[in-house]
Amino acid sequence: MAVALLSPPPTLPSPNSQSSLRPRSRRVRVLASCSREPAAGNRGLKVERRCLLISGLMSSFAIALPISESYAAMETDEDVKMNAQVDEINAYSFLYPVELPGKKFSFKWVESRKPERYSSAAPLSPDARQRIVSERVDMIHNVVISVSIGPPNSRFLPSKDKSLWDPKDVADCILSDRSTLKVTTGQRMTESSVLDAHCTEVDGEPYWYYEYLVRKSPTKSAPEPNLFRHNIACTAERDGYLYSLNASTLSKQWESMGPFLQKTVASFRLLPPTDSYVPPYKDPWRFW
Repeated sequence: MAVALLSPPPTLPSPNSQSSLRPRSRRVRVLASCSREPAAGNRGLKVERRCLLISGLMSSFAIALPISESYAAMETDEDVKMNAQVDEINAYSFLYPVELPGKKFSFKWVESRKPERYSSAAPLSPDARQRIVSERVDMIHNVVISVSIGPPNSRFLPSKDKSLWDPKDVADCILSDRSTLKVTTGQRMTESSVLDAHCTEVDGEPYWYYEYLVRKSPTKSAPEPNLFRHNIACTAERDGYLYSLNASTLSKQWESMGPFLQKTVASFRLLPPTDSYVPPYKDPWRFW
């Protein structure tokens, strides 16, 4: 099933963005579809309801998420087809770009990590606080979309009241736990430079959005010292854990790829748990 948005879909709100890497304003229409195949019985009904829920969310994005100058969409006459990923184990969903029909351009996605429970997921750092629960990679176009889960770091977020959390502190909290280097927290943070961080309330819950550069050579094919990975991310909190969707590409590709990744991040939602939901705190000893 597909849903076409006739009005420009929203991108991440950033009323006071300090980013110096602003894409030129262009518009993209989004064709969203659910990539899950229908299942039999009650599970089939659950999947169908999930698809309807995502379609409804997409049709309301223009109202829920105000458009900002720094996250303006691409100006083009082409439609971008986006599929939905629904992770019932961790109860979240998002859309990811798959095709520009008019230009005959397709992303070459590989699901490098299928959705799995937090206890068995791959850690992002030696302390294993942040763990990747799903990931898809387009190696041809150097694009990565991943979802990670982890507890808040009390160094940055000492308060239990998330309404008091500063967006920059949330970004620093996540980035401090993302490095795979066996170095101090302060050294990990120097790898990244936050360009913008802000918070928007969605369905009564805060969602923190941030954009940052990773200051290290990203690939062997692009060894220039001034070429970084440009990242955009969204974080939401549930049951004492932070759920973060991160999308990135090479800095030199940001103008062309960035608007699609912004739409992916803007579509990220925590979903009402089903019987398949496994809270991060459940059976921490279990690794399968």
